[in-house]
Amino acid sequence: MSYILEGIKRAALLLANGDPEVFSAVLLSLRVSATSLALASAVGVPLAFIIAAHKFPGRRFLTMVLNTLMALPTVVVGLTVYALISRQGPLGVLGLLYTPKAMILGQVILATPIVSALTLAAIENVDPRARETALTLGGGMMHSSLAVLREARFAVMAAVAAGFGRVIAEVGSAMMLGGNIRGATRTMSTAIALETAKGEFGLGIALGAILLTVAFSINVAFHYWQKR
Repeated sequence: MSYILEGIKRAALLLANGDPEVFSAVLLSLRVSATSLALASAVGVPLAFIIAAHKFPGRRFLTMVLNTLMALPTVVVGLTVYALISRQGPLGVLGLLYTPKAMILGQVILATPIVSALTLAAIENVDPRARETALTLGGGMMHSSLAVLREARFAVMAAVAAGFGRVIAEVGSAMMLGGNIRGATRTMSTAIALETAKGEFGLGIALGAILLTVAFSINVAFHYWQKR
């Protein structure tokens, strides 16, 4: 119990003193997570609308695949992407391994099914009359989709927030693809794993407290945006 209290005190000191390594990890975590979430949303939300708006063979199967991929293990993603972008892999010439770009790629793969599956569930719960009314008033596919989006906006925002929660605390693929390089690819979650492995439980708890504070602050912002 004492080292938990020590960790909380240490977290306050690290933030108060503006520890450069901590702030570097925080900023990188936010940059990688925000970029990953933006890309995952750009793919996942339209994909959900396409699946919801069309009846085609295999639609139910595709929905089940998306729901299954929500539980995709991070180490599996890390291993798969590593095999693709390593020097011996087909994308090795791009030099992505052990860079933030590699971490973003892994996190996009993790977040996209979550955003897409939850958005799809939200759209399917919207009253069908919203789309029908938009079409009756002369709106095309784009306008009818926007009408549905307005009706489901709170649930879609919740889907995006869930995607953010998935990537901000992600460790497995970030460690494998980024290498946990100090000042380059070390995020809050990988720093926690490193410090804990070294036996620095106080510092690990301090970083964990900071991670939870940042995640809570971002979710407060999401909640405020929903109300607007």
